[in-house]
Amino acid sequence: MLTLLSTLISFLAGGLPKLLGFFQDRADKKHEMAMAQLQIERELELRKAGFEAQQRVEEIKVEGQAIEAEASERAALYAHDIAIGQGASQWMINLRSGVRPILTYGFFLLFAFVEIGGFVYAWHRDIAFDVLIAKLWDADTQIIFASIISFHFGGRAFKGGKD
Repeated sequence: MLTLLSTLISFLAGGLPKLLGFFQDRADKKHEMAMAQLQIERELELRKAGFEAQQRVEEIKVEGQAIEAEASERAALYAHDIAIGQGASQWMINLRSGVRPILTYGFFLLFAFVEIGGFVYAWHRDIAFDVLIAKLWDADTQIIFASIISFHFGGRAFKGGKD
């Protein structure tokens, strides 16, 4: 049961950034819609009250410039991330993009080394297979194995398999 629960949690953890991004984007859009609605209501009130419309246009321009500045800042951050990789060798670019898979493969190879080493050791000591398998494939080992595999492939499922 613990293995199943661990697998489920690891699978969902792989998609957590995507899920949080979805909710953040949704909240941002809701906020922008509310701000736009408030701007429209204020514009109508200003026109009804007879205030000078030109002043409001200037305020909207300033708000628009602030939004444009925020968007260009975000674009500059993306451009900076791309620029970091431009001067690097192809080997370094590949290393940066392969951090998670490299760690996953490393842990999997370590896991395989320990399990195969334990199997060879027990085999040469003539330990019964049922005792051997109980030691090598216990509940803790199953949890670790399921967590690593579920996290890696769970993240791929949430990204649409582009990892």
